[in-house]
Amino acid sequence: MEQFGLFLGLALLATNVYSAPVDSIECPEKHGVQAYAHTENCDQFFLCTNGTITLETCENGLLFDGKGAVHNHCNYNWAVDCKGRQWDPTPVSTPGCEYQFGIYPVSKECSTTYIKCAFGEPIEQECDAGLAYDERIHGCNWPDQLLDKCNPEAVVGFKCPTKVDGPAARFWPFPRFPVSGDCRRLITCVEGHPRLITCGEDKVFDESTLTCEDPEEAHSKCGSFGK
Repeated sequence: MEQFGLFLGLALLATNVYSAPVDSIECPEKHGVQAYAHTENCDQFFLCTNGTITLETCENGLLFDGKGAVHNHCNYNWAVDCKGRQWDPTPVSTPGCEYQFGIYPVSKECSTTYIKCAFGEPIEQECDAGLAYDERIHGCNWPDQLLDKCNPEAVVGFKCPTKVDGPAARFWPFPRFPVSGDCRRLITCVEGHPRLITCGEDKVFDESTLTCEDPEEAHSKCGSFGK
């Protein structure tokens, strides 16, 4: 891929097609869709579609890295290592969206939602249960990783006991507890802070063993919960 990118860059410079169609360049593969990095611009790439090549530009807020799946082979600018390639960081802003494509916090306070912008339209998204938005990773995280702004007990809805005995003590230093009315999740305490954990697909939490089991093997009321 890198060799083809270099070939394209040299060919484009030789034929001065930055302002003209790229008809003079041939795709190395005649079938399917392939995308190749631009040798100079991080926000552009070459797209081969069944042997036809076009010069594409990522939407505002996106860059090409060969792995992007946000829109048209491009990824969020904070997720891309341009490796020396240039791009214009000027945002095209709309209400609620700094860039046309991006992920942003709802507020500076602890929040279990965040804003996802696509084509300049802000859409509020929910974190998975028990998680809060972490601006540092542009995604949702355990609230105990955000103690400067979040109260894990308020987010999870559980207070870890200072003294643990019974079955939960078997998992010390990370004791486990059932979630009232929810057989697909459990709570584990990490350094005194609660985390809401979801069992794997088609699993339920067995209150007697404090582990996630197949429904037919669970020895508690959760065993009645099937798919």
